[in-house]
Amino acid sequence: MFSDLPDEIAIRISGLGKTYHIHTGWTPGVSLRDEIVRLATLRFLREGPARTFAALKEIDLDIRRGEVVTLLGANGAGKSTLLKVLCRITPPSEGTITYRGRIASILEVGTGFHPELSGRENIYLNGAILGLNRDEINRAFPAIVAFAEIEEFLDEPIKRFSSGMQVRLAFSIAAHLDADILVIDEALAVGDQAFRAKCVDHVRRHFFDGKRTVILVSHDLDTLRALGTRAVVLEHGRIAYDGPVEGGIARYLGHA
Repeated sequence: MFSDLPDEIAIRISGLGKTYHIHTGWTPGVSLRDEIVRLATLRFLREGPARTFAALKEIDLDIRRGEVVTLLGANGAGKSTLLKVLCRITPPSEGTITYRGRIASILEVGTGFHPELSGRENIYLNGAILGLNRDEINRAFPAIVAFAEIEEFLDEPIKRFSSGMQVRLAFSIAAHLDADILVIDEALAVGDQAFRAKCVDHVRRHFFDGKRTVILVSHDLDTLRALGTRAVVLEHGRIAYDGPVEGGIARYLGHA
């Protein structure tokens, strides 16, 4: 976190690149689960020479305070990698990211949760990770639980939650713990339509205030149209488009 940004800038990304060292036989874009299944079918594994795969290349981007930026791109374009670097889950290979305030993220289902801890305990864990003290979390706690609609399961371990329940709780925590920047990766694609609509309404009412910033990845184009104020399209790890949402959707559909 840095405070030397202009007041109107929430996030500044400069010369960002992310390179992975991989071994011959792995295909970029293939999930770890699918790769494990593939390797399990082989009698012998012959590891080839290491090579590199550039997931992100020369990303330069300023995101202004109050913007809702929709991040679009085909599978393997670099969207999730960019969000993971932004949220400090993985370090960049080159370049810098500077931002102002607290970042709350909802990435893959279960990310940020300890599976053995209860829903209640994970609320306090996530709040502590965001840098909130116990009193601040206590004040937000009733709203988090009510929004997530998990009251009767609150003291069950997270590992017993369905994926939909985990997403509901993750969104509620991130949306109610006073973050300056909210990062959402496909979370609104999980769960029932009624809850997705509830999340969209919450973001519209509480984050369209000119102060807080949202970065949203979703294949639900209606959600992007409803929330987005700007679109950024990634292709092969580079920014291919940066502008109005409808133009970004057209670019994405034309190259998906």
